[in-house]
Amino acid sequence: MKYININGRIEDAINTIIPYDNGAFRYGYGLFETILFKDGRIELKELHWNRLFSGLDTLLFDVPKLMTKEYLEEQIILTVKTNKLEKLCRVRLQVYAHNSALFDAARNNLEFIIECFELTDALININENGLILGIANGLQKSMDSLCNLKTSNSLIYAMAAKQAKANKWDDALIYNTVGNIIESSIANVFWVKEQIIYTPPLASGCVAGTMRSFIITALRSSNIIVKDEDISLDNLLSADEIFLTNAIRRVKWVYSIENKGFYKNNYTHHINKLLFYNK
Repeated sequence: MKYININGRIEDAINTIIPYDNGAFRYGYGLFETILFKDGRIELKELHWNRLFSGLDTLLFDVPKLMTKEYLEEQIILTVKTNKLEKLCRVRLQVYAHNSALFDAARNNLEFIIECFELTDALININENGLILGIANGLQKSMDSLCNLKTSNSLIYAMAAKQAKANKWDDALIYNTVGNIIESSIANVFWVKEQIIYTPPLASGCVAGTMRSFIITALRSSNIIVKDEDISLDNLLSADEIFLTNAIRRVKWVYSIENKGFYKNNYTHHINKLLFYNK
């Protein structure tokens, strides 16, 4: 049996009913965090909380005084323990506007749902077989004040993922409105060129990934050069190595993009070892 947490109440997931008029369902008015819970603790905890509460401010939510990061952490731990997944799991925390109309003057209506899903060690370790990627067709992400948030309105990512599945790719890369590659359906993108690490800047429209932030900070503190740089598909295809990152899968190396192979992965493996196994 699976249990989820709705506003601090642990409930049987099978019998849970979400109100039809919640803001996430009607307008995509909400945010979510996808969190790795490992060995009894939340990984990248402060990065998740900073992104979440900054996003709530951007979306003009009045956050209840009791909904602190400490309270949410307690609720996550409670939910994970109830599901007996303390060793390793993925937590999805969604916060959303409840019973919201577009011009509702009362904004203090924030609610949340916490789910958790069992994981295996293989998912968080670097992949033995490189990812096969394609390019999402007919999708372009705008570069606006919401582009860096993980909002409940994730249709562009859902469609990119469906294209990936239909084409038997592991993931699909996404363009922004000026024709640069910015991310995949579930991850930030990094590439290596002559032992310099690059990643698209936040201004390009990519999600402000917690793992992205962690990697940039950790590598720079190890005197490895990391640069924010826009990139076209043609230039990306000239990289020495490419890897994707997110909070759950950590680092995953890319084997090919649209039949262009990337057969080197030594630097990506070195980075992964430095970040996660050199402690």
